[in-house]
Amino acid sequence: MNTTPTSNPTLAKAASEKQAVLVTGGAGYIGSHAVLALLDDGWPVAVIDNLTTGFRFAIPEGVAFYEGDIEDAALLARIFEEQGVGAIMHFAGSIVVPESVENPLKYYHNNTAKSRVLLEAAVKAGVPHFIFSSTAATYGVPEVEAVREDTPQLPINPYGWSKLMTEQMLSDIAAAETLNFCALRYFNVAGADPEARTGQSTAGATHLIKVALEAALGKRDHVGVFGTDFDTPDGTGVRDYIHVSDLASAHVHALEALMAEPTRSLTMNCGYGRGFSVLEVLDTVDRMAGTSIKRRFEGRRAGDPAQLISDPALIRSTLPWQPRHDDLDTIITHALAWERKLAQLRP
Repeated sequence: MNTTPTSNPTLAKAASEKQAVLVTGGAGYIGSHAVLALLDDGWPVAVIDNLTTGFRFAIPEGVAFYEGDIEDAALLARIFEEQGVGAIMHFAGSIVVPESVENPLKYYHNNTAKSRVLLEAAVKAGVPHFIFSSTAATYGVPEVEAVREDTPQLPINPYGWSKLMTEQMLSDIAAAETLNFCALRYFNVAGADPEARTGQSTAGATHLIKVALEAALGKRDHVGVFGTDFDTPDGTGVRDYIHVSDLASAHVHALEALMAEPTRSLTMNCGYGRGFSVLEVLDTVDRMAGTSIKRRFEGRRAGDPAQLISDPALIRSTLPWQPRHDDLDTIITHALAWERKLAQLRP
């Protein structure tokens, strides 16, 4: 692994001053990719994860790891002191939309109340920079074709509300304290590290590409297609899929931006600005995996929009972010390679 500090002066300065980045949920899917992106750019990294949905094997050797919960303020204070934490990337939380409807208290606890504890600990310790893993679910069912950051935020489930509440906390805290933040609103995250160092490992995951690949490899007997009567070209829902490694790269660029302008905070969409339907994704998985997935057509799920596509103009004009994997075939190829490796790690 390349851990040579980047030539970027801001990152080089941070690395030389040993300003560690604490990654919450760093043993999980997106968090583990952010850890790799930080390490590849020369950042000191520490991880806190309670391993409820994360995996110890996802954390590279040499990374300081604390098994614990972000609502443990005493543990957070110790980490900040021991590691000299200068920034936080916050991924820890619950992400399954239907579960949030069935168990809203879990989501308001894990995603909102625990984030408040983390933020309070960060303010007390004087940690100046905070990057938050937010979501396009804060927009609800937008009435526009491509979602911009100023599109009204009207969540339709507790998951979206729990994330929006944390965005509001960040905004209020940044106005009152010496902390700036970047909230990145993800669209549909997919794929895996191109070198197969980490990937989506959660059992029972609900992400379409993960589910489809498990079906292609015989781990599931079918893929549910929820809704065939949307106002889309083939009647199935259309989503904007972003490669997880491109997303992780956006976090590193966001960190640079926060450090370069400590009084500025940012909120930006993370997507490619174009979408694929459920059937297009399944057809691509069939082609890439050389199989034919059984599809079970079912009714729409409550609140599913016909399409959810980002307008990425703001992040592209604000950060020097250049996606490297903006291609559905590439996303599925990397995810398939990880799925096969995962079968060896966890037979």
